[in-house]
Amino acid sequence: MRERPYRLVVIGVSSGGLQALKRLLGALPADFSLPLLVVQHISPDAGDGMARLLAELCAIRVKEADEQESIVPGTAYLAPPNYHLLVEHDGLLSLSADGYVSYARPSVDVLFESAATAFGPAVIGVVLTGANADGARGLKAIKAAGGLAIVQDPADAESSQMPAAALAATQPDYLLPLASIAATLRSVAAGAQCERGARDA
Repeated sequence: MRERPYRLVVIGVSSGGLQALKRLLGALPADFSLPLLVVQHISPDAGDGMARLLAELCAIRVKEADEQESIVPGTAYLAPPNYHLLVEHDGLLSLSADGYVSYARPSVDVLFESAATAFGPAVIGVVLTGANADGARGLKAIKAAGGLAIVQDPADAESSQMPAAALAATQPDYLLPLASIAATLRSVAAGAQCERGARDA
């Protein structure tokens, strides 16, 4: 795999997401070199409790995304409840109350597709545990734009449907257990060539 200058990580997760995000974001160093945008399917009236909890547990900065906020490295931005999260070409965040997509708001597909449009091959997309197919179409868009696709092994996921749908939609670059994803992100973000891919060509 050739080295590429990645600029952004986008992560989609649903059922089982809190524990998955604790492990993944908690394993990233404070000086992680990329910003991370996260869509976790969550109740519309959930508040910002998840972001505050993860902020306490993680070395990186974790916060809810704000409208027209600039993304910076070492920070994970969570989609607020009941809002789609998008990223624009200039790296500013946008929130939308448009209708549900893939039965969800926030929708992983909305975030991933906006990232693919804005950053093309500079995007790393990650699909984790979840109980629906949201994220499959978006991860396919990231791959089509030349970005990097990482999928949690469905056998390792608390809910296998979301990663399984992603696998059915596109061939990922890495198919990994949750415990290995943070190390892969660190390596790829640092410009290293990771030796193990998901599937041999």
